[in-house]
Amino acid sequence: MFDRPGIGEQAILVHLDLNAESQREYITEFKELALSAGATVRDIITSHRKTPDAKYFIGKGKAEEIAHLVEAEEIELVLFNHALSPSQERNLEALFQCRVLDRTGLILDIFSQRARTFEGKLQVELAQLKHLSTRLIRGWTHLERQKGGIGLRGPGETQLETDRRLLGMRIKQIKKRLEKVRKQREQGRMARRKAEVPTVAFVGYTNAGKSTLFNALTNAEVYVQDQLFATLDPTLRRLKIDNSSEIILADTVGFIRHLPHDLVDSFRSTLQETEQAHLLFHIIDASDDMRLDNIHAVETVLQEIGAMKVPQIQIMNKIDRLEIEPRIDRDEQGKVKRIWVSAIENQGLDLIHQVLAEHFKQDLVKGSLCLSPADGRVRALLYGINAVDDEKVDEQGQFVLQINIPRRDLLQMASRESVPEHLLLPDDYVAPLEDVY
Repeated sequence: MFDRPGIGEQAILVHLDLNAESQREYITEFKELALSAGATVRDIITSHRKTPDAKYFIGKGKAEEIAHLVEAEEIELVLFNHALSPSQERNLEALFQCRVLDRTGLILDIFSQRARTFEGKLQVELAQLKHLSTRLIRGWTHLERQKGGIGLRGPGETQLETDRRLLGMRIKQIKKRLEKVRKQREQGRMARRKAEVPTVAFVGYTNAGKSTLFNALTNAEVYVQDQLFATLDPTLRRLKIDNSSEIILADTVGFIRHLPHDLVDSFRSTLQETEQAHLLFHIIDASDDMRLDNIHAVETVLQEIGAMKVPQIQIMNKIDRLEIEPRIDRDEQGKVKRIWVSAIENQGLDLIHQVLAEHFKQDLVKGSLCLSPADGRVRALLYGINAVDDEKVDEQGQFVLQINIPRRDLLQMASRESVPEHLLLPDDYVAPLEDVY
């Protein structure tokens, strides 16, 4: 077998058009991914098949054509715009005599370059190790299971088995460290909830302009670049929305079509900033022809991490490219659906402040809440955010809590914890019961 180079620079991109819509990828986005990883794209090979080839994915004839091109052009890396099985990757590397990387491996490589914080580096390493664990091959001959002679007996396992064991140990170590980081993040979120500081998380497709808008609103200095996955580590900043109210803005990692599951699992603690936010700003590149597909890709990931229940407002960014004036779109009930802005030109930022002030105005709900002993989690959550003024136990042994809570927190908790309507006693409520639920 060949020696793997440290970094492949001269690259060929391979794109296969498949009939199945669920497997369809876009070649322009793939090229941007390759450039973001630092590759120099020498050529793009495209082909069409109904189904992938079991051995080479692209078929034997096309694979041999690429092998001749690799040898003639002295190519160091071949990138596939699809997920390859471990056996397909090994077969292609043996044929091309150079490094082969699929879409998942390419995204993991970009993430490893962008990670800056300790947590981010751990999360990327965990995802890489999970991906690598399915691609370990061969054992060294000098470490064979059985070998005779004094001084020639190996440790009783092949190098492949040793690699797997060490890999498993490292994955356990990283998971333990990430669990500690997750608990620290949860403490921070609890402190913000007790201080009644709401959080707005920025989500959106990669390179939609999340960090540019974040910097424009908060005067932060988050790294901004016109490339995919420029932001990896989450950043939190306070923003004053009126004379008396503050919120926390959270800039998060961008999403992409067919985001590798290992990445979603590894970044679970970071993505909790999205899941537990009071409001999501879904940043959309309004000038992108593929924006509807991008919206669907983002919502798929939000569904996967359990964040679709969080209230969401779309921010249509980059309107300077479309020559559109900033505006607010509302639905039939008057609720804000989307805001049209240009972060790079500072257009429409005042509208965002206006919507935030409107959404987070102190609309308090006061009254009684009747909970059974089985509803202990809801009771603990109410105490955790200092929403309980008084508590009594009635004749049936149920807890009757006098609560004083912002409407947004009550709605969010009711949605997540599935609080039954009959538990609410509408005696003192500022708003009628049907307005609350």
